[in-house]
Amino acid sequence: MADPAPPGTRLYRHRLATRLWHWINAIAVFILIGSGLGISNAHPRLYWGRYGANFDHAWATLPHFPAWLTIPANYNLAMSRRWHLFFALVLAFGLLAYMIASLLNRHFQRDLRVRAGDVAMRHLRADVAAHLALRFHDPARPGAYNVLQKLSYVAVIFILLPLIVLTGLTLSPGMDTAWPWLLDLFGGRQSARSLHFITMAAISGFIVIHLTLVILAGAWNEVRSMLSGWWRVPE
Repeated sequence: MADPAPPGTRLYRHRLATRLWHWINAIAVFILIGSGLGISNAHPRLYWGRYGANFDHAWATLPHFPAWLTIPANYNLAMSRRWHLFFALVLAFGLLAYMIASLLNRHFQRDLRVRAGDVAMRHLRADVAAHLALRFHDPARPGAYNVLQKLSYVAVIFILLPLIVLTGLTLSPGMDTAWPWLLDLFGGRQSARSLHFITMAAISGFIVIHLTLVILAGAWNEVRSMLSGWWRVPE
């Protein structure tokens, strides 16, 4: 087994496809969340089933989001929808291109493959303890993703992002004839809208945790690696 790289060693950590997708996705998700909150302000009630309107029972009533959180920064439903629909296409096709590239360059198999030993309770406890102690990198495998990173990235890439794309498609009336099975899959347009919002909340939570850990792990080193691909082994 090779000796671990000493602190300060530069490692090529992120390939070009990963870096491009990361920043395109970051912009798209930021605008989608802001414009989505603007759309929510038009009717902040969530329902289950095929139908839902003002006098129907809502399982949740969302707050009115302030203008500084929405895109545009004033109530304009038509403009929020335009921003949302355009960047939904950016998100969907960007995700598709990233998945194809990551299969071809073996990024998924090399970096995100979750092995049986990764999810053993002993390993999970050790990884949680290391995070609580603010130790984010394994000295024996510098630059490699730990099990919590693998599980969170796999959940976002293969579950949350596809789910938000499919539920978003279900909200379009055009899907009634193009892909009618989407309505059956999610139990109706209002159920799809509820799942769309829940998924958005989960992605927003991931972003908050991700940015927090980037700062704690060394913001400049992490951001630089996502710009250039090169990462320095920390002390």
